[in-house]
Amino acid sequence: MATLIRFARDCAGLALRGSAAYYGFLGAMGVLVAVGGLAYVDQLRHGLAVTGMHDAVTWGAYIANFTYFIGVAAAGVMLVIPAYVFHRQDAKQLVLIAEGMAVVACLMALCFVVVDLGRPERMFYLLPFIGTPNLPRSLLAWDVVVVPGYLLLNLAIPAVVLYGRYRGREVSPRLLLPWVLLTILWAIALHTVTAFLFSADIARPFWHSSLLGPRFLASAFCSGPALLILALHALQRWARLELPRGVVGMLAVIVTVALQVNLVMLGSELFVEFYAPTEHSLSATYLFVGLDGKDALVPWIRLALGGELLAVAILMVRPLRERTPVLLAACAVVVAAVWVEKGMGLIVPGFIPTPLGEVIEYTPSAAELQVSVGIWALGAMAFAVLAKVAIAIDRGDVRAPSPP
Repeated sequence: MATLIRFARDCAGLALRGSAAYYGFLGAMGVLVAVGGLAYVDQLRHGLAVTGMHDAVTWGAYIANFTYFIGVAAAGVMLVIPAYVFHRQDAKQLVLIAEGMAVVACLMALCFVVVDLGRPERMFYLLPFIGTPNLPRSLLAWDVVVVPGYLLLNLAIPAVVLYGRYRGREVSPRLLLPWVLLTILWAIALHTVTAFLFSADIARPFWHSSLLGPRFLASAFCSGPALLILALHALQRWARLELPRGVVGMLAVIVTVALQVNLVMLGSELFVEFYAPTEHSLSATYLFVGLDGKDALVPWIRLALGGELLAVAILMVRPLRERTPVLLAACAVVVAAVWVEKGMGLIVPGFIPTPLGEVIEYTPSAAELQVSVGIWALGAMAFAVLAKVAIAIDRGDVRAPSPP
């Protein structure tokens, strides 16, 4: 027990100590969090009227970010599988960083759900044993189960591994393997359940597609590893992280293949929507070419698709993919483009046009943007702290004192 208390105290000390750049980063993110917090307090006082959402479009930037970060969380298994299933030692060196990103992504996704609720205390109605989650019938209740469950798994496994290394011992692979396999299955279920939450809504034909689940997984496995590549290079520069080149190459190949699959599925959807258009194609028409003179999302989705095509063309060429500046630029484009396609490009058109045929557009308000940036900044702070602690313990900078 004393060792466990010392472990927690040393982790807290590692999180609070750092260089001037570390303090400067946390300070800058803290300012953004404070601005977002003040905007959220104003939203609590005046309700969702301060947002750009309305009766016609009831989900906006908050739920768009939620779906995106669920995908980032599910992509954490891209290093878990080679590390623990295929026993790649170079991947095992970085698996804690990937699981830390999964933890942060889950926390951010939950934050976006909370701020999307006009009355956040009502979320307790969905919690098992406290409210009435209506399991197993409600897909929303299943989402409430899988997101915190995945969060707990990705917190528990790295904590056990770090505690073992803190004591100078390695956790037995036989002990970890069942939990790792459960994490892999849970990651797939995490994004599949979220996709089913949309595709089961038969009143929204833009979402009511059997390809939505596979598209969610494909987009997750390109944007998540792309964001992980950017984070690993940042940690290599600022935290002296040893970055095996083979792992980065493997992640780059995963991004390339997943992005190809995502584009093929998107192309199949566009063929069905536009080759023989029906009334159910109006949402896609609004998104890609505009409808009734309204085209607020058209420039964004075209820019996103152009970015994805450019990124996949670069990543498919191995000599270009192996050049670090080119790889980082392509990954940044993938992260931004998939956010547009899978976020605003998925959520908003599902509500347009209305059941009465009206085209009422949605634009995020300043309050929504401030709250969203605040949650992004909170996630960046949490990831920096978790990565700093994990790298220090993994490198042996902090160890439990040996018994006399």
